[in-house]
Amino acid sequence: MAGTVIGHTIHVVGEIHGEEDLVVLGSVQGKIFLKDSLVIEPSARVEADVESKTVEIAGSVIGNVIATERVEIKNEGRVTGNIRAPRITIADGALFRGSVEMER
Repeated sequence: MAGTVIGHTIHVVGEIHGEEDLVVLGSVQGKIFLKDSLVIEPSARVEADVESKTVEIAGSVIGNVIATERVEIKNEGRVTGNIRAPRITIADGALFRGSVEMER
């Protein structure tokens, strides 16, 4: 995956807008709007509303997640917030608190 990486020691406060893939290893507070994909690694902490084509969560997310294609919460992922996407996968062992809305 080509794109941008927010490193382990980076803390972003505000809005992130982009048309390329983003991998978060550090922390983000605010909002994330992406055209393509967002990957939240196990070390990441995101306190933001998220909108993207695909969202893969292995870290912690506090906020609402909207995807036009799919959301995947890995077994080490933690989400507190509502999810809206046509396809949603929640792995065994993942923690999720919120509501799910699946729409095309």
